[in-house]
Amino acid sequence: MRILVLGATGFLGRHAALSLRALPGAQVLDAGRGPGAALSFDLATADPDRLAPALRAAAPDAVVNCAGAVGGSPVTLTATNALGPAALCEALREAAPRARLVHLGSAAEYGATDGRTPLAESGTTRPAGLYGATKLAGTLAVTGSGLDAVVLRVFNPVGPGAPAASLPGRLAAELRRAGPDGRVRVGDLSTHRDFVDARDVAEAVVRAVTAPGPLPPVVNIGSGTARSARELAEELIRAAGFRGRLDEDGDGSHRSAAVPWQQADITLAARALHWLPRRPLAESLTDLWDGTARPPESAP
Repeated sequence: MRILVLGATGFLGRHAALSLRALPGAQVLDAGRGPGAALSFDLATADPDRLAPALRAAAPDAVVNCAGAVGGSPVTLTATNALGPAALCEALREAAPRARLVHLGSAAEYGATDGRTPLAESGTTRPAGLYGATKLAGTLAVTGSGLDAVVLRVFNPVGPGAPAASLPGRLAAELRRAGPDGRVRVGDLSTHRDFVDARDVAEAVVRAVTAPGPLPPVVNIGSGTARSARELAEELIRAAGFRGRLDEDGDGSHRSAAVPWQQADITLAARALHWLPRRPLAESLTDLWDGTARPPESAP
């Protein structure tokens, strides 16, 4: 099986590619802007007419799109998260119409919730900001493409390699900087999120690639449990052996503040993919901490 992975150098892409390479008989091809990519292109600026010949030559049985932008200008967000998936779908219809497309969406597509009801795929999507809106546009491009496609709507991924743009990645870096007895400033930690290990997300990707028959258009991938950001911070502090001071008087994320509570309903993932998350949050954060490079001894 030939599997093309877009965004294989990113946080989720690295984990997905690693898990896919463990499949018997799988040939995993990286696609992206990196110098070692088997298929070199930038999804944000992809022209379907130029992308189609490259896809035809790659002859993939499955395409996994882990590429995406979580920050940047409105142009960057729109080009990468909305126009990019649309261009990919158009090129696939021309060059590899029988390939299965697995696209990573985001829980930000749901936006704020009424009360504390777990979010099901059939629920309303009301993105609270541009990021969620562009991810939703990408989802709509995929689900309306007519391809054999599924969107895995990923909630808040954690685990080894979590980027600094995420709360766990940023907090781990701050704890390293501060040292065991220092002081760390964060924003408000009262929001609740559904944190899921990136390696469990990768396993969901594998299930989606290899599942027989058509799949539902959208499948939630989360832990199925809402945990407060404060609880995440406490678990990471425990893993780090931090004895210093954590203050919540710093600048927080406006995007997070607009969505105070989220939890995935993962019933469909269990039924359609035979997938359930396996790693507890404590393990995810311990592995994140252990995988964080320590600064040089001379660093302040």
